[in-house]
Amino acid sequence: MRNPFSIDRGRLRGAWLAWLLMLTPLLASADDTAASGRYQVIGYVVDDAQLPDIDARKLDVINFAFAKVDAGHAVFLPGDTASASLATLVALKQANPQLRIVLSVGGWGAGNFSEAAATAEARQRFADSAADLIAAHALDGLDIDWEYPTLPGPGISHSPADRDNFSRLLQQIRQRLDALGRQYGRHYLLTIAAADGEAAQGLDIATITPLLDWINLMTYDFYGSLTATTGHHASLWPSATAPADGRSTAAAVEQYLAAGVPPDKLNVGAAFYGRLFTGVNDANNGLDQPYRTHAAFVSWRDIQSQYLDRNGFTRHWDARAQAVYLWNPQQRSFLTYEDPAALAAKTNFVKARGLGGVMFWQYQQDDGALLDALRAALSDPSSPPSRGQP
Repeated sequence: MRNPFSIDRGRLRGAWLAWLLMLTPLLASADDTAASGRYQVIGYVVDDAQLPDIDARKLDVINFAFAKVDAGHAVFLPGDTASASLATLVALKQANPQLRIVLSVGGWGAGNFSEAAATAEARQRFADSAADLIAAHALDGLDIDWEYPTLPGPGISHSPADRDNFSRLLQQIRQRLDALGRQYGRHYLLTIAAADGEAAQGLDIATITPLLDWINLMTYDFYGSLTATTGHHASLWPSATAPADGRSTAAAVEQYLAAGVPPDKLNVGAAFYGRLFTGVNDANNGLDQPYRTHAAFVSWRDIQSQYLDRNGFTRHWDARAQAVYLWNPQQRSFLTYEDPAALAAKTNFVKARGLGGVMFWQYQQDDGALLDALRAALSDPSSPPSRGQP
């Protein structure tokens, strides 16, 4: 049965966009959400020729992925479907007027950030073009996903100057969005996606935090093709056999809190997908073991239908890490992922630390179970806060 609270792109009309532009000053700002005492749920939706049905009531913010940066430092929408996809998402406000639609720029492997941040002229071109897109599509703000300032990436440039230049870029974007806000009588969001560890060293956190409405921590991909062993790729805590400097959600949060970020400006990340390793050493049910191949990313949909207690895979719960994984001893295959139990642990941690909420990647990988689990756990007053590692 089609979800009555979702809207397909065919129903959008130009009159709706015009009406929405008049409505935007009345829509909730980031401060409204904080004042309500609710935790945010922020979901990335990836551009596609056919977007899924989206229940607008279950999301506070949708980050549309992705706009890109061209060689002339301008933000643009790639492909033929992005404009129509944005219109479809904006139309969801008919079902939930509090929903905010944010344009996310970048993503893994996205280039031209270092160049766009390098000069005042380039930064202004970036800021102006982004603001033009926000106004043209009746959006609520901008999310910057630069992976990562000062660090090399796949075929993209980087510089030690990125750290300071990113601060300058965010400053110019904030100024441009504030000017747009004065024009329409409202506040426009500015957020970033950020990682922990070495990636955080490329950010002047003290300088950029006042410019941002919040930071979405990518507390996933801790283990993958670039690590020597398997491991929990999105766990709340490190496992008992993880290296001493092993990454975890709790460690990432503490790194940013220690740098001065207010707790309610931090959202932890949830993964609606897993990572499959093959040729894994069979000790410890494959956890924290050498492997031959990082074989695949696997959506939660496929984990449920093809892997979970199927085809030789057995579910294991790591009580210390508050994380779940699957192990197939015959195939020596290890699958790290998140399920409702793991997400409940993360949401309890969010409550205990007074954080802003949860961000997830990404909507199309879910069958509804994970998003429902997130919302239920965040709204459950009886769930015990997570004070420390078991």
